[in-house]
Amino acid sequence: MEQLKADTGAWIVVCDGAKALIFENKGDRQYPDLRVCEVFEQENPPTSEQGADRPGRSHSSVGPGRSAVGQTDWHDLAEAKFLKDLADHLHLAIHGGKTKQLFVVAPPRALGMIREHYTPAIKQALTKEIDKDYVKMPADQIEKMLVK
Repeated sequence: MEQLKADTGAWIVVCDGAKALIFENKGDRQYPDLRVCEVFEQENPPTSEQGADRPGRSHSSVGPGRSAVGQTDWHDLAEAKFLKDLADHLHLAIHGGKTKQLFVVAPPRALGMIREHYTPAIKQALTKEIDKDYVKMPADQIEKMLVK
């Protein structure tokens, strides 16, 4: 991976659908020094542990037929909400002057979900997206992977 060209004060957001680490570059472009400044986590058990009811049934509008209604995927809904909340937080941080430059590192699925919630301010601050799943690594290893 090419080295991040992160300015001093840039935020590097490493996330998936249940956890986000926000690093701030305390160094400069030449010698980055990433420090964890915020951590967000959400418990998100599998759908089978979240939904207690069986899928619903509907009656046909014509005749005696009945059919099943698809089961809600509570796990996916929780991931989508987490990533929307994260995007809202990033928007507020950019407008509040906490950062001007943003990098997002996430697995492809999570990148697709969070992109839906990018505001014009996020798009303007966004320098690069990296489709890697680093969020479960220790912070020092994440830094090594991003600045090597």
